[in-house]
Amino acid sequence: MEIRFWGVRGSVASPGPDTARVGGNTSCVSVQCGATTLILDAGTGLRGLGSSLLAQGAKSGGGPLEATLLLSHVHWDHIQGLPFFTPLYIPGTRLTVAGTASGRTRSLMATLETQMSAPHFPVRIADVGATLGTKNLVPGAVTRIGEATVIAAELDHPGGVTAYRIEHEGRVLVYATDVEHGATLDPRLVNLARGADALIYDAQYTPEEYPQKRGWGHSTYAIGAEVAAAAGVGELLLFHHDPTRTDEGVEAIEERARQLFAPTRAAREGLAIDLPEVADLAPDSRAA
Repeated sequence: MEIRFWGVRGSVASPGPDTARVGGNTSCVSVQCGATTLILDAGTGLRGLGSSLLAQGAKSGGGPLEATLLLSHVHWDHIQGLPFFTPLYIPGTRLTVAGTASGRTRSLMATLETQMSAPHFPVRIADVGATLGTKNLVPGAVTRIGEATVIAAELDHPGGVTAYRIEHEGRVLVYATDVEHGATLDPRLVNLARGADALIYDAQYTPEEYPQKRGWGHSTYAIGAEVAAAAGVGELLLFHHDPTRTDEGVEAIEERARQLFAPTRAAREGLAIDLPEVADLAPDSRAA
């Protein structure tokens, strides 16, 4: 399982000298499970991922791109990269957009059609070259997507949000962004993350900031550390950084989080994590 971060910011893209090390693009993570390509959210980081996928395909002489886009929800910062995803305009590309029905009053495709329509955008989604499909995931159900197994869970966020557990060859990744935490840990999330090798978690705010941000649909590194410890995950990856947070601010949060849960990193654009097949590991190096 190969994981790569293409966008790690929340709310709005924030390029500039103060955010250059961590990155300013909004949420997008690619997960390669053998020959299966999964994409977690379609923020502005999706543009760079599209260019990379095309370059890889040209280099390998491979066929058209086939991928599944798992949307956590359809707030703007999680879908605004789709119109700039170059493979979308190439005939032969097959893109399936998947999610749950939480908080939606319209279908996924209808929402994306609105984004790519006049006067917001000059190209209609109906006119792109790719073949598009949608897949509605049932929370708690085990869904096979290519070589990967996916389990979805609906969590708390204004309008609803979906977290994902992705399993492949004995490895497990959990993606839980835009999560509103309550007074106690959400058992749905703890159960979803149980025994995961890596947990990507919304850490937009500090505990000091959170009381003024309650109800905005996000969480803190401290709650992320509690979830990681309770679920027994291997590594915590802090994600959805506040757009006003400087590189130094993210690094300070990273250090504070490590005091609570040592195997913690702040996600940065370009960060790549390779989780090898469990059978390929020496017995003494396998995750418990």
